[in-house]
Amino acid sequence: MVPRAIFVLLSALAGTALFVKAEGADASYWLYGFVIGMATAGLIIAGEYALRNLSFGIIIGGTAGLAVGLLLTGLVEWVGGEIFDVQTFLFHISGLVFLLGLPYLGLVIGARFGKEKLPSPEQKFFELSGNTVCPKVLDTSVIIDGRVADLCETGFLEGTFLVPHFILDELQHIADSSDSLKRARGRRGLDILNKVQKMPEVDVRIIDEDFPQVKEVDAKLVVLAKKMNAKIITNDLNLNKVAELQGVRVLNINELCNALRPVVLPGETIRVFVLKEGKEAGQGVAYLDDGTMIVVDNARRHIGKNVDVVVTSVLQTTAGRMIFTRLKEDTEREELQIARG
Repeated sequence: MVPRAIFVLLSALAGTALFVKAEGADASYWLYGFVIGMATAGLIIAGEYALRNLSFGIIIGGTAGLAVGLLLTGLVEWVGGEIFDVQTFLFHISGLVFLLGLPYLGLVIGARFGKEKLPSPEQKFFELSGNTVCPKVLDTSVIIDGRVADLCETGFLEGTFLVPHFILDELQHIADSSDSLKRARGRRGLDILNKVQKMPEVDVRIIDEDFPQVKEVDAKLVVLAKKMNAKIITNDLNLNKVAELQGVRVLNINELCNALRPVVLPGETIRVFVLKEGKEAGQGVAYLDDGTMIVVDNARRHIGKNVDVVVTSVLQTTAGRMIFTRLKEDTEREELQIARG
């Protein structure tokens, strides 16, 4: 803000000096110069803000197109006026059309070409650095979840993480919520992001890329991932499905955790701690270290104890796995009775 204020003041002083020194200027001309200088500085600053919202490709393409349009206008004027010595009124009207039309068309066409063909600064970074690791876009839910930080610490996730500004805005909105639970989740997400940003194996890049025509945050993530040829890290099942339908690769933390759970086969013996009573009569419920629920038949009397159980079946549900077991002593007793019979 301070540099802009200084620029406006210097522009106003420069305008004042130019008008005061003008031929035939009187005492009131300094005010005109001051106002015109400030207005000119204001227009320049407004142009700066307008360019800030444009992508690198649009600026380069539009500038090149405008330059080509002006060159073509000058060429037409030079050919008609100097070589063919055409000085008719109709020619000058046509020259005015060229002067207004060709630069404008060049600006529009060049901006469109720059938007579609020239890479964004983030894409250029990956090309110039020779980075062969696919960049990854972080979803709000996976940042709040926090397990992504643990994966980065173990080295299973590395490379470049892209965090668009609209994700930061969503996190800040959650952190400023009047609901205490949401506020705690939002602050946890900001802390996790700060933690990941400090890890040496990970390069977290905050990018300004936005898509005003797209309203939903999940849809913006998919568009960004397609544009950057990146993967999305999430634990949101709906975002996972939408991204895969549009050809975007997804790294789902929940799917990773399910894949890393220990394999338990029917007939295997495991030792568990019976924590509470089950839904059915006589059942007991235990849990593995990863949170997998184990249902133990006839274990109600063993609540609060460690027991050996034999796996009878494994059920995979949308919420996770459930392991059904029975007490090892009941299994051995039954096998003994069969052997005797």
